[in-house]
This record gives sequence, structure tokens and C-alpha cells, in this order.
Amino acid sequence: MQKNMYNTFDIIKIPFKFAPKYASIIGIQKILDGVVPILQVLATAKFINTAINILNKEMSFNQILIPLTLVVLLIFYSWMSNQLIKFMEVKLEIRLRDTFRVNITEKRAKLKYRYIEDNYTWDLISRIAKEPEIQFKDAYMNFMSMTAMCIRAISLIVLLAINVWWSAIVMIIISVILFKVAVKNGEDSYEAQREVSKYRRKYEYYEDILTRRESAAERTLFQYTNDINEKWEQQFELARKTFYKTNLKNITRSRLRSILAAISAMIIVIILLKPLQMEVLSLGLFISLANALFEFSNMVSWQLTFYVNELAENKEYLKDMNEFFCLEEKEEALCKPSSENIELKSLEFKNVSFKYPNTEEYILKNLSFTIKEGGHYAFVGVNGAGKTTITKLITGLYENFKGEILINGKSIREYEESQLKALTSVVYQDFAKYYISFKDNISLGNINSMCEQHQNKNIENAIKIMELNDICENMPNGLETNLGKIKGGSVDLSGGQWQRVGMARSIMNDASLRILDEPTSSLDPISESNIYEQFEKLSKGNTTLFISHRLASTQIADEIFVIGNGTIIEKGSHQKLMEVDGFYAEMYKSQRSWYL
Repeated sequence: MQKNMYNTFDIIKIPFKFAPKYASIIGIQKILDGVVPILQVLATAKFINTAINILNKEMSFNQILIPLTLVVLLIFYSWMSNQLIKFMEVKLEIRLRDTFRVNITEKRAKLKYRYIEDNYTWDLISRIAKEPEIQFKDAYMNFMSMTAMCIRAISLIVLLAINVWWSAIVMIIISVILFKVAVKNGEDSYEAQREVSKYRRKYEYYEDILTRRESAAERTLFQYTNDINEKWEQQFELARKTFYKTNLKNITRSRLRSILAAISAMIIVIILLKPLQMEVLSLGLFISLANALFEFSNMVSWQLTFYVNELAENKEYLKDMNEFFCLEEKEEALCKPSSENIELKSLEFKNVSFKYPNTEEYILKNLSFTIKEGGHYAFVGVNGAGKTTITKLITGLYENFKGEILINGKSIREYEESQLKALTSVVYQDFAKYYISFKDNISLGNINSMCEQHQNKNIENAIKIMELNDICENMPNGLETNLGKIKGGSVDLSGGQWQRVGMARSIMNDASLRILDEPTSSLDPISESNIYEQFEKLSKGNTTLFISHRLASTQIADEIFVIGNGTIIEKGSHQKLMEVDGFYAEMYKSQRSWYL
């Protein structure tokens, strides 16, 4: 998949590209499904005419066997086709999941980080990435079903034109009107979905709070269930009412269409009475055509409406897909960290200013500082001061900054993505919790060496440093025990234990710059301070950068940068900053009682 102008034909092209075998079988079946009903009309007419002639003793009984056999075979095919098509549909979905969905996921993984934090693009990504294989499987099935219906309609029109040409014109006019109204319904439905997606993310978030185990204790303790439930209901009702208004309008149109289709069928049948009376039309063909017309009018009223509805919605989905695939990618986003680590000699910010996309206020303003090899540094400041933003710039997540960021005297923009990944080992406050084995949770810290034998020793060392020995020993399968709540026999951890696992993962990495961005928030202050001290000892020879609100841990830093208003307002060692008796000293004194 690549940047492209996707259109209606891609509903067919994409299944044929990623699952040609199953798409072809389904396509052939659907075409036959359009032809078979007309064959049934002709076979039924022949059967009725033959039966009448037998009753009138104008034909022998044996002559009915051929038309009867044809009717039975066509009915049997229709039944078998329905069963086979369901099987092929499942196969198509599985194949698209293995191929097409992978393309969507890879594109999503390559996107520049700024799209993740933008509400509009995140809504777009959510719409595109949510079960795309089902979206295209259903789109293809509905398109082919509509194609079969069109074949059936054309065949019926041709049959009518051969016998009573003006009845065919009436049917064409009615079909065009119904088709246009159905397209309008589909466009309205998808536009409603776009509007609803704004509310869906919110009510799903509230629903998560109301149902997940992690928040159960706080819900009970603070009694906020009713308040959250009201907010959930508010967002859910906004979504429901938006869909309700659209569906009400569509249902009203559908009712009118069904009435119009039924009246049209009746008019055509009445028209056919004249040629029947004049014996231009046989009784068998009249009965078969009348039955086919009423059946088709019902199909046009509801099934065609559904198919065209879906087609219109799929066209809107393709517009979203065009926009999605036009989003900028980050080069080498999927590459592994370079096997040749960069030895950090210096890291310098020179008059760096940065604001997040779609905002006007700069979070960093002409920020300048220098970090030297082997040093231990800390960034402190109030919430929103820009501490985490600095780590995002260092790791290359954001590139749209002003000023210069120099690594070993060279611009960060000149480094390859794989080199930047190898340069740093980061543990964020919102680190990932992987519901995989305890061992793999830690070994992921060094993806390039996961399968090497010496990793087991490194894992044991990381477990020891992070004081996870007791937890590991009490697990039913030791290091192979799955964490989380998905698999049977898995073990879930407390918030503090998960944070220790996240830090153990960082220890596995031999990057020359280690960054800890408040990963110990679930630990008590004394435990946090002890872990930072252990981490600092482990990182001898490496450069470390700590971010923390709790300042006892910053005492081990060689230099502390105090961030305020997007720039550095104080810097120096703990002792120096306490002597200055400024903002840092005030923060530290306010927390002194935590450690006494």
C-alpha cells in the first residue's frame, strides 16, 4: 500500500491484490447468483406451461421431467452457493487479516509521532485501523452482491423488453430513482459515523474507567462512579442521537422507496395482463415474471438500499484511507537499533524552541544546556514545564523544533533513525505493559540480543538490581510465567512492580544515554531514591538523565537543571542549588518531610 487516490474500484482491486484466489471464487459465484434467478424464471415458466399442456392432454407426462429437473438443479445450486459463499467469505477475511491488515499496521507504525498526539489524525487512524480486513471483506461482498443484483435487474429488464418494451422503461426509471436515494443515505450514514467518532473515544474511555479492574478500588473509595457514569451517558447519548437522526431520515426514505417499488411492480404486472390476454405472453411466463417482479421490488426496497448504503459509506472510508496514506512517515521507523552503538560524548541544546502541533504556545523557549559523557543529570520543574518534551526531542520523536540539537557536535537531524534508537534507553512514566512472559518483558530492552545465550545472565542481573527476585520465585513458571490478565495461569503485578519491570527492561540495554522519565511514580519516595541510587551505580561510565518531581533522587546528579517557563531558570549540583536558596531549594524543603 502507498500514497494513492483510492476510489470505488479499489473495493475490488484490494481483495484481488491481497487474496486473489478467494476473491476470484466469490466473484464468479456472485455473477452466477445474478444469472441463476433469470434462468429460474425461464425454467419455471417452461415447467408451468408444460404442466398446463399435460393437463390439457396436449403433451405427454414425460415431457415435464426436463423442466422439473432444471428447476430442482437451480434451486439446489442456490442453496449450495449460499453455503459455499459463507466459507469463502471467512477465508477471504483471514487472508486479508494476514496481508492487508499488516500493511495498515505497518503504515501506522511508520507515522510521525506528532499524529499520535493530534486529536483529528488520531480519530482518522482509529477509523482506518479498526478491523480494516472486515471493512474491505464486507465492502467486497456487498459490492459483488450489488453487482449480482444489477445483473439480475438487467436480465429482467431485457426479458420484459422482449415481451413488453414500455414495462422495461418503467422499471429502469424507478431503479435509477431508488439508486440515487440510496447513495444519499450512505453518504449521510458515514458522515454520521465521522461525527460519532468524536464522542466514541470519550465514552469508551469512561467505559474503561467504569469497568476495568485497575480503577475498581478508587471507584469504591472515592465514590465517583455516578459522576463518571453521567459523563459516559452524556457522550454516549450524543453519539446515539446523531445516529438516531440519520437513521430516522434514512428509514423514512426507505419506507417511501418500498412503497414506490411495490406500486411499480403492480403497474408492470397490470401492463403484462394485456399481452397475456392477447396470448403474446404465455401463462407460465406471466406467472414467473410477476413473481420475479414482486420479489425484485422487495429486494430493491431493502437489499439494494443496504448495498448502495454500504457502497456510499465505503467510498467515504476510501477518502479517509487516501488521507491516512498521505500522512507523513518517519524514515526507518521500523528499523531495529543499530548494532553499533553511538558513544555519547556530548549532547547540546542550542536555543531550542518547540511547540506542539496545532498549538500556539511554545512549551520550550530558546532552551540551551549541555550534557557531557559519563555525567549524571536531572531535570526538575512543575508539571507542564517541558521536561518530558526534552526527552521526546532527544529521542527524535519530534523534529519540528527551532534551534539546534547537537549529538557529539553533529545535528540530530543528520543521524539515522537506527542510530538514535541505539543511543538512548528510555523508561517513561507511561511505559508499556506487555502481556507476555516475565522473561520477554525484560529482554525486550535489548531487541538485538533477545535470542543470545548470555541474555539469561543479564536478565538475572536486572531482576536482582530491581529487587524482583521474590516476585520471580513466587511465580508458577518462574521467568516463563506470562504477565497480565489475558492467558490462563498468568500473573498480574502491582503498579510499582510493573515499574520495576520497566526499569529492568532499560537495564538490559547497553545504550550510552539512559533516560528515566518519572518511571517510579508508583513507588514510595524512599524506594524510589534507593532504586535511583542502584541505577546510578549500574550506569557508571554511561550518561544518565533523570526526571522526577520528588527531589531526594536528584541528589545523586552531578548537575540539576530546573525548568520553568520553557527554559532553564537554575542549574547546578544539589548542594549549590540549596546554597542559592531559589526555586529548587523551595521545592526540596517542601518535600523534606517525605524522607524523615
